[in-house]
Amino acid sequence: MDVIYEYRQILIEGTFVTISLAVLSLLLSIVLGLIGAFAQLSPRRGLRRAGNIYTLFVRSVPDLVLMMLIFFGGQTFVTQIGSLTGLWGYVEINQFVAGVLTLGFIFGAYMAETFRGAIMAIPRGQIEAAMAVGMTPSQIFRIVTWPQMVRFALPSFTNNWLVLVKSTALVSVIGLHDLVWNAFSAGRSTHQLFTFMVTVMVIYLIITAISDVLLRMVDRKYAAGVRKA
Repeated sequence: MDVIYEYRQILIEGTFVTISLAVLSLLLSIVLGLIGAFAQLSPRRGLRRAGNIYTLFVRSVPDLVLMMLIFFGGQTFVTQIGSLTGLWGYVEINQFVAGVLTLGFIFGAYMAETFRGAIMAIPRGQIEAAMAVGMTPSQIFRIVTWPQMVRFALPSFTNNWLVLVKSTALVSVIGLHDLVWNAFSAGRSTHQLFTFMVTVMVIYLIITAISDVLLRMVDRKYAAGVRKA
């Protein structure tokens, strides 16, 4: 434990980067998930097709490949546009931004499927009743759709979040100094890589355990008054 204590500062910094990356990616994935879910449920064929293509594309391409495409291909694409237009020169995408965009984009597709299923689970009669009493679409979403959608979506949402937290380890391949990167660097310099990887495992377990407790509290809040089987 002496070597872990000696390198505690970089482990703490890496943990902060990992948690920040996961939270920001989650927020982006929720936004993209809601857009994707409503696109898939839209009466317009074009929106439905776009939503289905988005989810199919993400589920068909490995996460690591998408991350490399966005990080390396994205900055090459933006740099070429700048060269053609003469508006800017070489553009370097920040590793943290690339990680947030990639993870948010990937898990936005999974969230879209989660939210779509949750919305479809809401009885259609409740929506029709809300429309009959003169509620606006925003009121229907806020009062009728959202509370029940959260309750139906939480089990799958929890699973997506826990997988997202683990997937943050992928950003180490593009050079972001997250928990895995810092621990690997420290382990390699001290020749105690196994010790640092075990420490990383414990930190991830703590993060997921705390997340599970908090999400169970949210589930109890939105399930208040609902009879359990």
